[in-house]
Amino acid sequence: MAVSYKPQLNYVDFRDLTEQIQFQSTEGKIWFGEQRMLLMQLNAMAAFRREIVNSMGVERAKGFFLRLGYQSGIRDAELARKLRPHCSELDIFLAGPQLHSLKGMVKVIPLEIDIDQETGEFYGKLEWIDSFEVEICQTELGQMDQPVCWSLLGYACAYTSSFMGREIIFREISCRGCGDEQCVIEGKPAEQWEDAEEFSRYFKADPLIEELYDLQAQLTSLRSSMQKQQGQYYGIGQSASYNKVCKMIDKAAQGKVSVLLLGETGVGKEVIARSVHLRSERAEEPFVAVNCAAIPPDLIEAELFGVEKGAYTGANQSREGRFERANGGTIFLDEVIELTPRAQATLLRVLQESELERVGDNRTRKVNVRVIAATNESLEQAVEAGRFRADLFYRLNVFPVKIPPLRERLEDLPLLAEHFLNKFHSEYDKRTLGLSDKALALCLNYHWPGNIRELENVIERGVILTDNNESISEESLFAVSPHIASTSPVDCVDTGGHVISNQQSAPPEHWAEYILGNQISLDEVEGTLMKEAMEQANQNVSKAARILGLTRPALAYRLKKSGLLAES
Repeated sequence: MAVSYKPQLNYVDFRDLTEQIQFQSTEGKIWFGEQRMLLMQLNAMAAFRREIVNSMGVERAKGFFLRLGYQSGIRDAELARKLRPHCSELDIFLAGPQLHSLKGMVKVIPLEIDIDQETGEFYGKLEWIDSFEVEICQTELGQMDQPVCWSLLGYACAYTSSFMGREIIFREISCRGCGDEQCVIEGKPAEQWEDAEEFSRYFKADPLIEELYDLQAQLTSLRSSMQKQQGQYYGIGQSASYNKVCKMIDKAAQGKVSVLLLGETGVGKEVIARSVHLRSERAEEPFVAVNCAAIPPDLIEAELFGVEKGAYTGANQSREGRFERANGGTIFLDEVIELTPRAQATLLRVLQESELERVGDNRTRKVNVRVIAATNESLEQAVEAGRFRADLFYRLNVFPVKIPPLRERLEDLPLLAEHFLNKFHSEYDKRTLGLSDKALALCLNYHWPGNIRELENVIERGVILTDNNESISEESLFAVSPHIASTSPVDCVDTGGHVISNQQSAPPEHWAEYILGNQISLDEVEGTLMKEAMEQANQNVSKAARILGLTRPALAYRLKKSGLLAES
């Protein structure tokens, strides 16, 4: 449906936008929706812009700030669609100019706007008043010979392109920063501009940056190749606790000693086991991973050590086991504590004598296999309980390595999340904007009982539920949002721009616990709800009853009983 803007029309209320602003002063954070924001002095930005222009030249600096604004425009277009789903196309679109004004960047006066999302047609003409970029140039750079509102222009291009679902280009047709009387921009589809291709280059990294990226990519590729050749593969992590594990593995890998990996479920024990293998002299030989808990107890010996034809019903042919397949290389026995007593005895013989017998066979076979075992339970306790052979435990426990849970290496979480995002973007053929700032903050405060495996599943869920070019929200990550305790106050901004101080209330899903914990009586709860409903209904009892889901007589009775409504 085509929509046209007439100059006499007013903006819709800003309240839905101002309600998105929250100040967590004690935490040093400002939020706008799910994105973290900054308050910064204009003169600091002015000094930064001057340095960028002097260092990179005007053309490269222009591209830099256009791209800066472009990223902000994409995020705000996503927010506008969420905040005004039932509004007209025009009111949704005008959230962008309103957000520009709300953020103190510029006052936007729409002069002419024609929108038709069905056909993709768009034309916009808007005036910018008191542009912060004009002020910067007047104080730091002086009058320029071309329009100077670069980041504002990048924002307008990105916001409108995202809103329309096609490339829309805005150009500043007059600018106070280069001597004109006013700042006016004009926007229309890219193909309607003669220099669209030339202008679009500003939104791509300039040749110098691209060249640096290419060189960096080549360097990364060479390093990766060298690391694989040398077997230095450790997975993802830069935290002190993870680096300590990597250094231990580096020392163990060069020898022939058995390694015992200890850690909770999902911490990445198989990744570490592969690290040992790739770092060792056996890197070119097989690596065989076995989850002992996934194999039925009566089949575990045949799976690990092989079986001869006729050994038992169903054994129709001879078959080598996992140890023989791993001959010359490494075998990883995950959940080794689940081995049956007979399998434990056979494993001990393999470790001591480097030989085994297949099930149903009387011939001894030599094997040369390095064993890496892993468990998330205490083998010492299993030995005391008689579930695990003490002599086997001592053979496996020569070089134990404790892998830290994710909650103890949260500084690695952003790297892990980025890795999984790239993985699932490729798998599902889509491209999100990654985790919102609040979603990342939630992840960094979550306990992660399932560790890295749980993080992988959570990121996959987020990618599935999030549309292209949108941020992954808190709600998209968890089916039931985890309760993260927080005592920091949250301050909000009213429609007049005043900060209202509030203590952060308990999350909705924990309201009952909050009420009981603070010894609030049932009468107080009922009275508060009725007062709030009557205020929202402007003292209209029928309307308040609908808000509370009651009949009018039922609410009137409760109001009179509590003294909130006079007897008539």
